[in-house]
Amino acid sequence: MAITQLTEEQVRTMSVSEKDRWWLENVYKGDVPQMTVRVVISGFLLGGLLSITNLYVGAKAGWSLGVAITAVILAFVMFKVLSKIGLGRNYNVLENNILQSIACSAGYMNGPLIASMAAYMIITDRVIPWWQMIMWLIGLMLLGVLFAFPLKRRFINEEQMPFPEGRACGVVMDTLHSGDKDGSILPAKLLVIFSVIAGVLKLGQSHSLMEKIRLGFLTVPEFLDEWYYRLAERFEWWMPNIAGTPLKELTIRPELDIAMIGAGGLMGIRTGASLLVGAIINYCILAPWMVHIGDIATTTDAAGVVHVGFRAVTTWSLWCGVAMMTTASLFAFFAKPQMFVSAFKGLFGGKKKAAVDCVKHIELPLWVSVIGVPIVGAYVVWIAHWFFGVAIWMGIIAVPMVFVFALIGVNSTALTSITPTGPLGKITQLVYGGIAPGNITTNIATAGISAEVAGNASNLIQNIKPGYMLGGKPRLQAMGHVIGAFSGAIFSVIVFYLLFLRNNPAGLISEQYPYPAATVWKAVAELLTKGLSELPTTALWATVIGAVVGIVLEGIRMAAKGRFPLSAVGIGLAFVIPFQICLAMFFGSFVFWVIDKLWPKPKQRMNEVFVQNQESICAGVIAGAALIGVGVMALELFVLGG
Repeated sequence: MAITQLTEEQVRTMSVSEKDRWWLENVYKGDVPQMTVRVVISGFLLGGLLSITNLYVGAKAGWSLGVAITAVILAFVMFKVLSKIGLGRNYNVLENNILQSIACSAGYMNGPLIASMAAYMIITDRVIPWWQMIMWLIGLMLLGVLFAFPLKRRFINEEQMPFPEGRACGVVMDTLHSGDKDGSILPAKLLVIFSVIAGVLKLGQSHSLMEKIRLGFLTVPEFLDEWYYRLAERFEWWMPNIAGTPLKELTIRPELDIAMIGAGGLMGIRTGASLLVGAIINYCILAPWMVHIGDIATTTDAAGVVHVGFRAVTTWSLWCGVAMMTTASLFAFFAKPQMFVSAFKGLFGGKKKAAVDCVKHIELPLWVSVIGVPIVGAYVVWIAHWFFGVAIWMGIIAVPMVFVFALIGVNSTALTSITPTGPLGKITQLVYGGIAPGNITTNIATAGISAEVAGNASNLIQNIKPGYMLGGKPRLQAMGHVIGAFSGAIFSVIVFYLLFLRNNPAGLISEQYPYPAATVWKAVAELLTKGLSELPTTALWATVIGAVVGIVLEGIRMAAKGRFPLSAVGIGLAFVIPFQICLAMFFGSFVFWVIDKLWPKPKQRMNEVFVQNQESICAGVIAGAALIGVGVMALELFVLGG
């Protein structure tokens, strides 16, 4: 059952070629059937349905759910049922892996529909024709795939980065398909047990559903401090605040975000602690300070309560956080260029290199990216000019920026499974606020290129992580990603235009569907197109300081050979996600760290159950929360009228 993987010491000491050879000999499953016809068809249809789910979530909350684990389990159950009734046969773990690649790609294809393109249509009050939208979505996805594969071998093969959601997906697949073949069913039992626990908790958090079945008194609170605030309002108790700004308005609250707790357990204490450190600096120190001096906008209600909120805070803090992630990612990239240099040498067919690159026959050939990026990049620039009126030279500038943002996005996703697409788009908006002041449509369209392509690149590499764990072929997953993109684009666009847009861009944002991401894109574009002078001076200083800190921390980490306890990317990421999510992920990582410290010996029962099965437990938590979360949303949408 246990997935074969390198130890931390091997990751630090082995060369890239040694790691590749080890993987070929110990993990790779050769020519086991993977991209079969039934997998392609099932992944296409299932991915389309999941993309619709994410379209709804995006309209409500402004972000997308990870659908890989959901797709894995649904497909496994579907093929099991078909096998039981004699309409098919069970499929293998690598077929499941390809299916999740297709479905996950489809699930994430609607990013522009809930963010950049929605904002574009609201601002211009113009409906982009559906066929243009499909061409746009697919062009961004193809460019993302081409940018991703030159980075894949660094983040997965060489550095063996965790990619928590991808790792959880790999563990779930291995558990489902292994069963008790090796005589040990404990990991499978734990996965199921914790899936059920997480699912029940997630189900109990739906207030409308619990009220519907007359069990509202058993509703599980999303925020563990809610009881105090209710009592405080009733009895006029002290409201927790920092320098007069309520903690609730700074997102400083303990949230029972079950999936994020599971993700924290997978990412490890180093990343979890980095997130908490960054969150404390940003939300407990800098944000209250900026509110006090007026650089973070606030409103005050009739009762004198100050209202800030995450969007107002991140409008200021994202510049520091993204600068830190940018310099740290670039420093790490240029400090270890050997892999990319050797890969480019391999393009010229040297016999010696061909013998060394033992995985060349299963990786996506580098020449595909070398040739494809200029071609697809030109296509994206052309349709940006044709569809949105972006000047050709401005579109060309946006394409190289994708490389920098892909580095940041993949690095962040590798550590936490969170891709800061929105903040990356804001950096592009800042750039074009300087070179194209007053041109709000160019501002949004070009930011959509850099941010969405970086998001697609990050998503692809995370999808490849479980395939690497299970011994699949990376190039087949790249093909699956492309297939899924067509599914997601078609399904999402049809539903978006028929049910959400309805030829009325002005009415897209409503109380029922607030489109938070599109609202932020619109607000930042309106701010920055007035000129860079609109940015507070403190935000510019924070950008410079964040950039320097990113380089220093990454330099220390590399000098310590990975033993330094903090991550610059993790700290920077905390500046662009709510404190409550950072706290939930830290808590997940901290729990398993404590267990490992208290019961360090492999023969101790707690070690056997929790430490040695950490991945199965966390994967179960994420899977249960994801499956039930999707189900609850569907119920609230189609049954309860949420």
